[in-house]
Amino acid sequence: MTDILVIGAGVAGASVAYFLASAGAEVTVIDAGLHAASTVPAALLNPVRGQSGAVDAGAVEGMALTWALVQALITAGYDVPHGKTGVLRPVPDPRTRARFEQRLPADLAHSWLAPEDSPVFLSPGWNAVLHLPEGGWLDGAAFTRALLATSGARVVRGRAQSWEATSVALEDGTQREAGAVVWCGGSVGASWADHAATHRAGTMLLLSQPVSTLPISFGAYLSPAQGGGVLGATFEQPSPVWNAGPLPLGSLAWLLNKGEALADLSGVRVTGRWSGSRLSGLRVGQTPQGWWQLTGLGSKGFLLGPLRARELAEQMGR
Repeated sequence: MTDILVIGAGVAGASVAYFLASAGAEVTVIDAGLHAASTVPAALLNPVRGQSGAVDAGAVEGMALTWALVQALITAGYDVPHGKTGVLRPVPDPRTRARFEQRLPADLAHSWLAPEDSPVFLSPGWNAVLHLPEGGWLDGAAFTRALLATSGARVVRGRAQSWEATSVALEDGTQREAGAVVWCGGSVGASWADHAATHRAGTMLLLSQPVSTLPISFGAYLSPAQGGGVLGATFEQPSPVWNAGPLPLGSLAWLLNKGEALADLSGVRVTGRWSGSRLSGLRVGQTPQGWWQLTGLGSKGFLLGPLRARELAEQMGR
């Protein structure tokens, strides 16, 4: 493994740079620095996804790897706000609980609680609560920055206009050559490159204080965050292109209603908003054109991104 160009400095690109550098490669990251979904202020490490209770292959291993990286970064002197507090997944009825139970892998630590036995107060109406003690939240921006810094990769600010197996042409007219190219573009990058893809916009309301000491998630999620809390969800209609439009008023009302269904929001103020667009449809490995890619992690960037990046680095080293 020699010199490698990585396009994109979100959690995918930073993770790829980290593991390639750990394997001895000299890495340069090309990044436009715009609209990165990886700057999310509170990303959940929650292996049980959505309202279906699906658990991705590698989710348990990926969660453990991300926590290990958080600890390694903190040991190295980086500030990565996080809470390995566990995650609560309340479910509304026995049918949903049964669906969740069917999909829980044997190696995932979990327990079911009655709503009255929840470690935090929940709004009334829930049937049961799935407790995932090894889950939690982390500051996406801090984690991504620290991972990239620790990699020692050189960062070039610029937009990749086109690329091949061993070269990248930048918008300013310059050309970069390397032994290999890895594309880690997200929603914005895929739109710039005219890649056919599915984009999902999501929003977080920044809260004056955490509503709960640990994340609560069903339909939307409440979580502690650095300096307060968040209420967030990915709920807008899928789009074929990246869209950075304003938050519709109806979406704001929907999000607040979902938050109130989870817990008591009285006394909590909204202090700001974060919005981002995620790219769905995981693509990892070498393309027919010869360049490599890790993209389409969707809302699972911090749960599966480092794991898939490590696997990609191992493939490239063979």
